[in-house]
Amino acid sequence: MSTEYDYVIVGAGSAGCVLANRLSADPEVSVALVEAGGPDDKLEIRIPAGFKKLFKTPYDWDFTTEKQPELNGRRLYWPRGRMLGGSSGLNAQIWARGVRADYDGWEVPGWAYDDVLPYFQRAEHRIGSNAGGVYGTSGPLHISELRSPNPLTGLFLRACEEIGLARLPELNGPEQDGCSQTPVTQYRGRRWSAADAYLRPARRRANLTVLTGVQAGRVLIADGRAIGVECLDGDVLAARREVILSAGAIGSPHLLMLSGVGDAADLRANGIEPVTDLPEVGRNLQDHLSSGVIVGCTREITLASAESLANLARFLFRRTGMLTSNVGEAVAFVRTSADEPAPDIELVFAPAPFADHGLTDPPGHGMTVGVILLRPESRGRISLSGRDVLIDPCYLTAEADLRRLVAGLGRALEVVDSSALRPYVGPPMTPYWGARTPAELARWVRERAETLYHPVGTCRMGADDASVVDPELRVRGVAGLRVADVSIMPLINRGHTHAPAVMIGERAADLITGAGEWQD
Repeated sequence: MSTEYDYVIVGAGSAGCVLANRLSADPEVSVALVEAGGPDDKLEIRIPAGFKKLFKTPYDWDFTTEKQPELNGRRLYWPRGRMLGGSSGLNAQIWARGVRADYDGWEVPGWAYDDVLPYFQRAEHRIGSNAGGVYGTSGPLHISELRSPNPLTGLFLRACEEIGLARLPELNGPEQDGCSQTPVTQYRGRRWSAADAYLRPARRRANLTVLTGVQAGRVLIADGRAIGVECLDGDVLAARREVILSAGAIGSPHLLMLSGVGDAADLRANGIEPVTDLPEVGRNLQDHLSSGVIVGCTREITLASAESLANLARFLFRRTGMLTSNVGEAVAFVRTSADEPAPDIELVFAPAPFADHGLTDPPGHGMTVGVILLRPESRGRISLSGRDVLIDPCYLTAEADLRRLVAGLGRALEVVDSSALRPYVGPPMTPYWGARTPAELARWVRERAETLYHPVGTCRMGADDASVVDPELRVRGVAGLRVADVSIMPLINRGHTHAPAVMIGERAADLITGAGEWQD
C-alpha cells in the first residue's frame, strides 16, 4: 500500500510532536506522523514518580551499548521512549535549557542563543514564578514548580548555599551558576509530555494522520530526492514535499544509514548500497555520564514510601503527595575549576536512593546526590552491524572527563557533609561503598557510572560541507530530507535535552514553512 502526504515525520518524540502540530496548523497541507511505539496510555506515564516503572517495558526501546573499556568493560542500559511523546513520556521532567555559551558555541548561523531563545519561550507556559521574564507564558508546554517537594530538597539547597553556591531566582536564565529547585514539565501535578502539549490538541485536525505501531524501515530516495518512507510492514508513505526524521540520536542516524546515507565504505560492508557518502552520519555521539553519592537517611521522610496506597490516593484524587515528585527535585550547576567557561558539573538531588536506573530499590530510606558530566570531551558513534544498530558512547576516552567527574563527586561529598544535611545523613548506602579519595572516586565511577539519558550529536548540524545537515536541517546531498531532533546538536548542552529537543522542533517548523529561513 502507498499513501501520499505532503510531509512524513518519523518519530513522535519531543521534536516530532512539535512538528506534527506546527505543520498541520496549515489546513492546506497533509501530515503523517509515524511512531514505532504505541499510545501513551499507561497510568505510570501520568504519574511523575512512576517513570522507572516504564523502563524495560514495551514503552521503552531498551537499548544496550557496546562494552565500555573505561567503565570496566560494562555494557550500559540506555532507555529511550517508544510511545507517543517519546522520551518526554518517561523522563524525569526536568526543564533545563542550558546556557548562552552552549548555543553560541555551536557557531552555526541562525542558532546562537539569541536566535533560539524565542523558540524556547514560544514553547513555554510558565506556571508560577517567572523572575526576570525568563520563561514564555503562553506556549503549550506547562513548566511548573513541584507541588509537594520533599523536605530534604530544601535542606539540599541550603547545603549548596553553605558550600558557596548561589541560590538562583530562576534556573533557565542565560547563565546558571548556582542551585535551584527543579522546574518540571508538569500540569496540576501530572506529567505534561510533548504529546500532551502538542499532539493531542492537533489530532482533531483532518489533515494530520498519526500512525502508531508502525516502524520506519528506510527513507526512499530517487534521483537524489527523498520521496517517502518504507515501513517494516511493507507500506509506503509517500511525501510530496519532505521527509523529516525526528527519531532521536539513535534512530535518525540509523535510518539514514539504512537508507544509504552515511559512510560509503561502512554501508557497503553491511550490505547497503550507498546513495550519498556522508561519513559523519552516526559520529559525534555525546552523552551526559552520571555518577553519584548515595547515603542513608536517618528519618523516614524520603520517597522510599512513595508507592503506598495512601500516596496513590493523594495523587489520583488531589494531584499532590510523593508521587508528584520527579525524583530529581533540585539541581546545582558548578565549575570544577576557575578555568571552566561555564558550569561543567551538575548536581541533581533525589530524596531517595537512586541506583540502577531505579530498577532495584535498596531497602530503607536514603538520598542521592547525582553528579553529571555536562560537557564531555569523549566522542562516540552510532554504527551498523548488518541492519542492526550499534551504540558505542566511548565513555571516558578523553582523560579530562574522569578528572571532572571525580572533582564533581568531591563537591557532592561537600554537600553531604554540610551542617544543613548532616543530621539527616546516614552511612553509605548500597551500591555506594563510601568512596572518598580521588583514587577511590575514580574507581567508583568506573564501577557504576551510568547514562543520564541524553545522547545527542549524531547528525551534526553545521555550515561546513562535512556536516550531516546544514543550518536549515537539510541532509546534505539529498533533497526533500531533513533531520529535526537532538541528533543535530554539534555540542551537547549544559542542561537536559528535552528542552532543546522541543526548541529544535519549533525552529524546524519555521525553517520548513519559510517563517524562519536562514539565508546562505
